[in-house]
Amino acid sequence: MKTLLSIGHGYSGRATEAALGPGWRLLGTSRTQGAAAVHWPDEAATALAEATHVISWVAPDRETGEDPVLARIATLPMPRLEWLCYASASSLYGDTGGAWIDESAPDRPDTGRGTARLRAEAGWRALAEKHALPLCVLRIAGIYGPGRSAFDALREGRAQRVVRPGQVFNRIHVEDLGRIAAAAAEARLDGPLIVSDDEPAPNADVIAYAATLLGMTPPPEIPFEEATLSPMARSFWADNKRLRSRRIGPELKLTLNHPTYRDGLKAIHARES
Repeated sequence: MKTLLSIGHGYSGRATEAALGPGWRLLGTSRTQGAAAVHWPDEAATALAEATHVISWVAPDRETGEDPVLARIATLPMPRLEWLCYASASSLYGDTGGAWIDESAPDRPDTGRGTARLRAEAGWRALAEKHALPLCVLRIAGIYGPGRSAFDALREGRAQRVVRPGQVFNRIHVEDLGRIAAAAAEARLDGPLIVSDDEPAPNADVIAYAATLLGMTPPPEIPFEEATLSPMARSFWADNKRLRSRRIGPELKLTLNHPTYRDGLKAIHARES
């Protein structure tokens, strides 16, 4: 029996759990006591002693780049462990001016978020090397899915069709993210893996398409310079790149169920209708 310890077991972790094949047992962490959950951090040592595979979904501290999970598990025994995975972000690649990149691209973060991720990845790499384990690093694009999509922003009146000429973003439907993470665990994949859809697109196009599916009039376009954005949201607009993975198909033998934002939004709309 393979045992996956999912640290920070939330939206993405649950999608991964749903995608695991037969022969898998999942241990999901929780900060509250529960019969089916690993209470974190009190039961970290017990869970690590049982785990054959570990994936951490926990982001580093935005200011220091310190990873709170590494600080807890670095000295704990991992007698059965065969594979480590860190859920990182595509912000490590920085701004490419809209050029296409894959996993061979260099790490050139140019935001605080990206720099923090780079530091956290280095910590996980050191842990993997210490235990002579493969480390898969998921370089994840913007995650969306049921309950976390443009539909919710539109219904709640907070959607903005921000326009910045030439700016595009990749996304990934949470179901595809879960399928990719589960397949990477099964294969004990090593190294960086871009997790994104196949069609980078402007923010305004996604909002407009979602509004059409809802039968709503799309919000008016707002120039980027005039948009009301939090510092965190604005930092996402600092990088302009087009992502594609050269590993998902050839190495994991997967095709995306939602290769474009249109496919993903249509699936969510059908589910929620």
